[in-house]
Amino acid sequence: MTAQTLTKAGTSASPQEPPTWRAELATAFRQGDELLRFLDLEDRSCGEAAEQFPCLVPRAFAERMNRGDRNDPLLRQVLPIDAEMDVVPGFEFDPLAETSSQCAAGLLRKYKNRALLVCTGACAIHCRYCFRRHYDYTQTPSGAAWWSEALTFVQSDNAIDEVILSGGDPLLLPTNQLQRLIHDIAQIKHVKRLRIHTRIPIVLPSRITEAFIALLESSALPVVVVVHANHAREIDAAVKQACQRMRKTGVHLLNQSVLLKGVNDSAKSLIDLSQVLFDAGIMPYYVHQLDKVAGTAHFAVADEDAQEIMRSLQKELSGYLLPRLVREVPGTDSKQPLHY
Repeated sequence: MTAQTLTKAGTSASPQEPPTWRAELATAFRQGDELLRFLDLEDRSCGEAAEQFPCLVPRAFAERMNRGDRNDPLLRQVLPIDAEMDVVPGFEFDPLAETSSQCAAGLLRKYKNRALLVCTGACAIHCRYCFRRHYDYTQTPSGAAWWSEALTFVQSDNAIDEVILSGGDPLLLPTNQLQRLIHDIAQIKHVKRLRIHTRIPIVLPSRITEAFIALLESSALPVVVVVHANHAREIDAAVKQACQRMRKTGVHLLNQSVLLKGVNDSAKSLIDLSQVLFDAGIMPYYVHQLDKVAGTAHFAVADEDAQEIMRSLQKELSGYLLPRLVREVPGTDSKQPLHY
């Protein structure tokens, strides 16, 4: 099943909500040449790369890009290019060994007290550096009781006190399904927190509907929403409004970024991002060194350059605005800090 098919499958209508955000997603750019024409740029995208990992960019995100700028940092994150087809030693299909971390259908167990549920293979945007761009979503459960095996496993292990909803993007589930899933997780007594990893408030803020806000307000568990923005220009007025609405429900909002060459590999970019995030009510959390997934080597930033950038941030930012520079290493008991 392709990522494009999964995107369509993950956006089935829910009678509880107006169709606004689904209609917006239906008009997303699905061809690199179409996106380039919208930006008044010559067509030089790579069809071969898009065949391997389809292009998908909501218009709300594309409208934040600078027209006529081939090197726009938002465009670089989503445009299929020839470099993705390069075979580079050390860049693999499963760089985080997630296949070996699966302990039940759709459930990954990487760390002692946390379990991550891959809720869906659908995303609202296809980031070209995605570490799950080669993930086999055909193994993700589906059907009326599709999460039952995963939650049975969580129920059986008292060490798990936090469940993470991931994907794809869990916010592409219909709100009634998401509400039922969160309710079922809350019935497990030793689970103390729920975490939702999502890029949707950044790329498709119209998804933060009244029904979704009501879902957050009704949660019996404390909720942490970890969004994903890499550049300050990703945060516009609509994103700020969506995040402020979530904050009013009492959820904790954090951001994780990926350090990407040509996107945010400068102190100024990350300083601007931290400041804009704080203004939107989001706390900087992690800056990840790139996961070495096949097709992404052109985004890689050397460790010594990353450390130098972070030293500059440390001089310029208040401590609470300083994200942690980390790398995920398979088999370790936590994200690994890159000291600087």
